[in-house]
Amino acid sequence: MLYLITGGERSGKSSYAQNLAQELASNPIYVATARKWDGDFQKRIDRHQSERDERWINIEEEKNIGNIDFSGKVAMIDCVTLWLTNFFVDTKNDIEQCLEQAKAEIEKIIAQKDITVIIITNEIGMGVHAHTEVGRKFTELQGWMNQFIAKKADKVILMVSGIPVAIKG
Repeated sequence: MLYLITGGERSGKSSYAQNLAQELASNPIYVATARKWDGDFQKRIDRHQSERDERWINIEEEKNIGNIDFSGKVAMIDCVTLWLTNFFVDTKNDIEQCLEQAKAEIEKIIAQKDITVIIITNEIGMGVHAHTEVGRKFTELQGWMNQFIAKKADKVILMVSGIPVAIKG
């Protein structure tokens, strides 16, 4: 089962996904995709870590999430936006190369047997348009990747002001 949880910033995506994972397993896996860019970002990571207790198995993986063995497990991947940022920076903003690499990682996950994976993403294209070319390129990348994952997902949930709205499944 592949879930995609999407929505705007601070819409309740992570809390919803965490609760879902804990309902489905006593020891879910939390896959953190963030790079530690600076002190402020470290504080955000620390806050998210403090929200999880000893029941969670924590894995940090910036890009190669398809190499993690999810077979027979429940996992939460947080989040596509930060994960794509790593590809975007490493490829010097090459959208085609990012999409190719990121899609390959998702396909590796889907190919695994007996998985329950909850993927969190952001709907960044619903807000203000980016003022820079790089920002617009990343918004396009995020939108295309969200569409790809949503098509593959069994269930898609849109979070609006803390309220889950079923979009698919």
